[in-house]
Amino acid sequence: MLLKRNTLIFILISLIAAFTCLSFFIAQHPILDFDIKTSLFMQQYHADWLDKLMLAISFFGELPYSLLSVVVVAIIFYQQKYKREGLFVSMVLLSGLIILGIKNVINRPRPTAFYVRLVEVNRFQSYPSGHVLSYTLFFGFLIILMNTLKDVPKLTRNIVTYLSAFLMIAIAPSRIYLGAHWFTDTVGGFLLGLICLFPLCYFYFKKKAS
Repeated sequence: MLLKRNTLIFILISLIAAFTCLSFFIAQHPILDFDIKTSLFMQQYHADWLDKLMLAISFFGELPYSLLSVVVVAIIFYQQKYKREGLFVSMVLLSGLIILGIKNVINRPRPTAFYVRLVEVNRFQSYPSGHVLSYTLFFGFLIILMNTLKDVPKLTRNIVTYLSAFLMIAIAPSRIYLGAHWFTDTVGGFLLGLICLFPLCYFYFKKKAS
């Protein structure tokens, strides 16, 4: 048990260190040749149907739908007698404050039409990706819940797990394809999402165990 705890602490510290180093680097080098090449590679094959698919994948990260998604899922858990789970799902909303704070500090500009093809135009700063953070945290926590709540019907658990996993995997390529983010934005969002997932799971399982 102690070994497992130490391993988790080591992983969390490694994630924080990686995110911190990447953030400092991006703050000093907002435009990277690697990011530009990655975006152009992702966008070399494009079509109307692919544009629509990528926009659909990003849908749950757009305001106000991102807020509504979390609230609706939290209410569903609450009404199905999973009140604690509903409360912890609603805590995902706090990540919005974290992402806005970091975006303002790093202040990285979004990709522009000078560098990439813009399918989606956004207002806020680019780093880190709020979509990737929220998908990693929200859908990652749903996967954990579905593997914890064994009294939930197996079909429901499988559908939620596979759909959540698909969205978590697809969101980063979607944001790059749409011209909304650089590759390093999505890496930062993924790292920060995992970092936020740690305390959420820690307090959930700690309170449940007690």
